Order: sequence, then C-alpha cells, then structure tokens
Amino acid sequence: MLKDKNIILGVTASIAAYKAASLVRLLVKEGANVKVIMTTYAKEFISPVTMATLSKNTVLSDFFKHDDGSWNSHVDLGMWADVLIVAPTTANTMAKMAHGICDNLLLTTYLSAKCPVIHAPAMDLDMFKHPATLRNMEILRSYGDKFIEPSSGELASGLHGKGRMEEPDVIVKKITEFFESKKKN
Repeated sequence: MLKDKNIILGVTASIAAYKAASLVRLLVKEGANVKVIMTTYAKEFISPVTMATLSKNTVLSDFFKHDDGSWNSHVDLGMWADVLIVAPTTANTMAKMAHGICDNLLLTTYLSAKCPVIHAPAMDLDMFKHPATLRNMEILRSYGDKFIEPSSGELASGLHGKGRMEEPDVIVKKITEFFESKKKN
C-alpha cells in the first residue's frame, strides 16, 4: 500500500528522534519515497547522515544552501508529498503549527502542504497533558490533521505516563491503514 507513495518525514527535537531512523527504514522497505526534513535541534538528537543513508535522499533542514544560492522550496515539497508525517512531534512544533508560525523549513512546508498531515507526538507526560498542548492538538485536528496517540510507559525523564512516541512499526501500520481507508472512499 505504501509502494511509490511520496512521504515527507518531519523530525523535531525530541529524544524520540532516534525512532525516526527505524521509521524511515520501514517506510523505504514498504516501497515509499521518503524525504526527511529535520529541525535544527533535531540534528542534536540524530544525525542527518543516518537519515540520509536510510531514506536514500539528502536530508533537508535549511531554506538555502549558502554556498551556491540554491534553495529548498517548501512549496514544491508540499505539492510532492502524498502525506506529511511529523514523528516525533514536539509540543513546541505543535504550538507553532497551530498558530501559523513558520520559522523553519518543516513549518513552512507544513503550511504549504496540500497533503494530509499525521503527527506522532513525543514529550514528557506533564507537557502532553498541559492545557496548551491539548488545545493546540485540537486546533490542529480542526485543520484536518490526524494524530497517532503516544503510548504510556517509561519516559526519558524517568517518569511513567503517556507521552512516548508510538513505535515505528505501529506508525507504519497506521499510515498504511490511512491510505487503505482513502482508497476505499
């Protein structure tokens, strides 16, 4: 079902970014064409070289390549994709998306995207249940965005609760189900 689907994977600054490597690998294994957009701070958690190797595409992060004047067009990216998945989605990125702030390539691509958007949130339990985060999720849902709810368990902080980004195999299954439901309709 994912063969030849064009997928943008947005990776944001969360300890769960390490799961994005497995997610890319599984999507490519299913035949998807994957382009990765990483936020600046996401690169502190996982290497762009890892993501480029697994996706078989250059990782995108900046608007411009300062050495030759070429640029990464968020408009072209938004038209290319069949789906934009943001995994992990941080509270910060959700807040910016909900309120139209576009200060990086992922956010401008989000605002330009003509395709469905799916979020896989990852954050500590208090951040996840904070009224601002829950309100931002509702705002994004009102825009038509979908969510793959985080699971419960041990978090990076050592606390236990809801906030763990769902496992990559479950995310791939949900993306597949999403495309299957679209095909039926």
